[in-house]
Amino acid sequence: MKDASLEDAALSSMIEDAQVVPGRRPWPLAARACRTLAGPVTVSGIGLHSGAPVTMTVLPAGADSGLWFRRSDVQDRDPMIPARWNHVVDTRLCTVLGNAAGVTVSTVEHLMAALAGLGIDNAEIVVDGPEVPVMDGSSAAFVTLIEAAGTIAQAAPRHAIRITDTITVREGDCEVSLRPAPRGLTIDAEIDFDSPVIGRQRRVVQVSPRAFREELADSRTFGFRHEVDAMRAMGLARGGSLDNAVVIDGETVMNADGLRHADEFVRHKALDALGDLALAGHPIVGVYQGFRPSHRMNNLLLRALFEQADAWRFEPALMSGGHGDTRSRVDADGGLRRA
Repeated sequence: MKDASLEDAALSSMIEDAQVVPGRRPWPLAARACRTLAGPVTVSGIGLHSGAPVTMTVLPAGADSGLWFRRSDVQDRDPMIPARWNHVVDTRLCTVLGNAAGVTVSTVEHLMAALAGLGIDNAEIVVDGPEVPVMDGSSAAFVTLIEAAGTIAQAAPRHAIRITDTITVREGDCEVSLRPAPRGLTIDAEIDFDSPVIGRQRRVVQVSPRAFREELADSRTFGFRHEVDAMRAMGLARGGSLDNAVVIDGETVMNADGLRHADEFVRHKALDALGDLALAGHPIVGVYQGFRPSHRMNNLLLRALFEQADAWRFEPALMSGGHGDTRSRVDADGGLRRA
């Protein structure tokens, strides 16, 4: 449990000690409130790997409760799974979360990206099966779902994880890192595929609700036809189709409607990165850079970050009065607890 009085005192101290950038017009600082949905919303679809129908309901949750999954079909064990980096149990084909009772939920990354991109801090996600519905292979349906419900500010300040030192993880020809930044989260993703359809692509996005909607949300997962055939032979990707993934066969995009963006592939990798980073448990203030990123590399990065206590700090998220963007100008340590 957090000590609210300590956090309030720390927040007051940070606001009092904040420094205005020289030569710029002063502006007031205010604590950004955490947010949840204004009401429940439900959607049905199929699981990408199971091919089974699944219904998911996203419920409002209390301030500081965070994001949790609940398996409504599980009655004999603990059905609750925290949406946290240290509960990731598999990253081979998607991000899979699990609890100590062995209950899992997979393919969470696109939903997590939508929640993070639209600024949702607290919610309970109820699914009646082992997988989040894939929808069209992007976050677009989840954005529509959340916006249909609307969001509300809660009577508690949002907290953020500020990166204070660079953390880098390398494995083979893949490299991901987090480094400090003045405010917000920037995602810099780059991919390099031996495919004439994809090739080398890079996308840099400063994450905000608007940027997420316009640049990332509708970019779909993708794969190669020979990989899809191999996975199906192994009993995987049973729900995969041209309705929920971009499929490449040689030099051809098999989807009749083609690509939604010329660089849809790297945009989807940036979307995945946002969803995986959301498992930090709080918004990250820093720059994520990924070369050939993957769910595995993103989770290894979070594990490396939280193993190095002096590379981050936990602090109230501040914003300029009357503005939506976080504009923190403080250096006081608000680290009242560790994630």
